[in-house]
This record gives sequence, structure tokens and C-alpha cells, in this order.
Amino acid sequence: MDDTRTLLDIKEYPDTEVQKDRVLTLEEWQEKWVSRKIRFHQEQGHRLLKKHLDTFLKGENGLRVFFPLCGKAVEMKWFADLGHSVVGVEISELGIQEFFTEQNLSYSEEPIMEIPGAKVFKSSKGNISLYCCNLFDLPRANIGKFDRIWDRGALVAINPGDRERYADIMLSLTRKGFQYLLAVLSYDPTKHAGPPFYVPDAEIKKLLGSVCNIHCLEKTDVFEEQHKSWGIDYIVEKLYLCTEK
Repeated sequence: MDDTRTLLDIKEYPDTEVQKDRVLTLEEWQEKWVSRKIRFHQEQGHRLLKKHLDTFLKGENGLRVFFPLCGKAVEMKWFADLGHSVVGVEISELGIQEFFTEQNLSYSEEPIMEIPGAKVFKSSKGNISLYCCNLFDLPRANIGKFDRIWDRGALVAINPGDRERYADIMLSLTRKGFQYLLAVLSYDPTKHAGPPFYVPDAEIKKLLGSVCNIHCLEKTDVFEEQHKSWGIDYIVEKLYLCTEK
């Protein structure tokens, strides 16, 4: 127990700029799906989201929930089953198709007129719409505003140089009274180049603090055997709830 407490109290790595020039292309992300390098996908859903779901939803019904860089996140089905409307964006068409197949959901697809070459995949019930395009093109599709954003595997995947642009888009999609639930990772960024990228507390405050109250709900040790291959010896996940100021 003492080891865990000590680990979770580790001061953040001082050099927050070490990964700032790291860039992955959209093609590289698409290739991860083709070559099945998708360890970021969590088949059972996110444990901390389950734990803090009531805090996130506040007992409200019929919410619009946004999933940036959604992949085939099983939580999209959870929210739809609870009566909410889900919108996601993902560059990999394969990931989107796998979501509908694995969740046994019939769907249709149609072009997004505002974004050449992009498509939107919609569940037959109409409560899940997944946009297959570059996230930075999404505002042109006029997808409306959201009550909730669940950001797990998105901010930590965006190239560090694009974070301000990303945060601006996220905040532009929020409705009055929004709640933005954000999961990030803390580790020694000199030992692993990312992704997932290291996102320090100060960065979250810089990106979201002018608009949001930011509250850390939980920190948890998520180190697993696979992380040894990254060259790191600890990794902490932090869950933040960002609400309207």
C-alpha cells in the first residue's frame, strides 16, 4: 500500500517539452488497425469510467455524448443503451466497422458532403453516429453541441503540437452545463516516445483552465507487463472531471 501511495504521489516529470516534436500521421494510425497494434482498445471498457459514471452523468437523461478518436470503444454501446445519443470520430474505417460488428448493431453509411472522402456510419436506431474522418475536419460537418465528452485515448494520442487546436475544438463542441471527463497518463517521457503521450497537469490547466473547473477524481497505477517493452517502470492514469466555470 505504501508503495502505491508513494507511486501516485510521484512528482511529474520536469521536462514537459521532451515529446513536443513527436508526430504520427493519420496513415500510421490507420496502419495500427490493419496490423492489429491496438492494445489501447479495452474490451471490457474503462474501469474508472464505470466507477465514476454516476458523477459523470449526474442522473440526467437523453444526453448527447461525444467520443473523440473513438476507435471501437465499447462504452459507446453503454451510453446508447442508457438512452443517450452518441457521436464519435475515428480515422480508421476498419475500427468503426468492427465496433458495429462486435456490438451486433446494424448500420448504414453515407458520405459527409462537407468533407470530401469522409463518411458517417449510423446505427439503425439512429442513436450512434460515427464519423470517419480527420478530427480536425469535423467542425465543417456541423455536428452540433454536446452535454458530455468522454476523452480516453484521445488527448494522449493527439500529436503534442496539435493539442491547443484539439482543445479548442473540444470546447467549441460543448453545451452549457457540460461535463468533460478526461483520462491521461503520467510516466517518464524520456524513456518512451509515445503514443500514448505524457500529458502533465500543467498542460491540462493551460488547455482547458480558462473555460473549465478541473478536478482530479482519481489517480491509479496502471502498470502492466506490456509497459516494460516501453522502457518505463511506472505509469499512472489520472481521471479529471472538467466542468463549466
